[in-house]
Amino acid sequence: MANKILYVCQEITPYLPETDASKLCRTLCQAMQERGNEIRTFMPRYGCINERRHQLHEVIRLSGMNLIIDDNDHQLIIKVASIPSARVQIYFIDNDDYFSRKAILHDEQGAEFSDNDERAIFFARGVLETVKKLRWAPTVVHCHGWISAIVPLYLKRVFSDDPIFHDLKIVLSVYDDAFTAPLDANFRAKIESEGMGDENLSILDTPSYENLYRYVMQCVDGVVLASPHVNEEVEKLVRESGKPLLEYQDPESAECFDNYHRFYDAL
Repeated sequence: MANKILYVCQEITPYLPETDASKLCRTLCQAMQERGNEIRTFMPRYGCINERRHQLHEVIRLSGMNLIIDDNDHQLIIKVASIPSARVQIYFIDNDDYFSRKAILHDEQGAEFSDNDERAIFFARGVLETVKKLRWAPTVVHCHGWISAIVPLYLKRVFSDDPIFHDLKIVLSVYDDAFTAPLDANFRAKIESEGMGDENLSILDTPSYENLYRYVMQCVDGVVLASPHVNEEVEKLVRESGKPLLEYQDPESAECFDNYHRFYDAL
């Protein structure tokens, strides 16, 4: 069965260096498109991405909206580029405050950026507002990497009544990408001010990597273990959640992408 798949990715090669996640996102998008699915793919426009080399250009009709995060206005800029060899188009979420720095999620000393929580919120909001502007209703939303893990919260808590996002399944891929220091101490309040509130929100009083996934897990329909080794506590959470689970698939395996396709259809 053909699906309309929204891919929300933390990283994609060739725009960023090759990692398990960036390579998988690149090949998965192409493989699903080749199988007859309609896809849209998003990632942040980190400042280390060479816009000239990769021929990024701004999409004026989609840009210009302001998103308010923690009482501050941040301009949403949408850029687009194509991977010529794959005929896959990538949308980039950009903003000078959050994504102009020449790094991804860590500084040169390996310390995580203190505003990574707001960067994740802006990315999630930016993706979903842009999809609304495109008037494109996905049937599957597949989130890759922890920075995309806030998207399921918006879909279930904020945009659930929007007809664009009314009838879809949410898949979350878990990678070996744990952050070490908790997110900003006010993360719960920022999420709450976005219109997300339930009896489990107290989980985010300590916004650790494990607690982020503990909270998000209630908002997803299926989970993929996308790295050979993931955070042990998160893997335990996934297995105990009872959610449909796709075990780790070797991207070199002939069956890998057919198994992803079957997983989407089974949800």
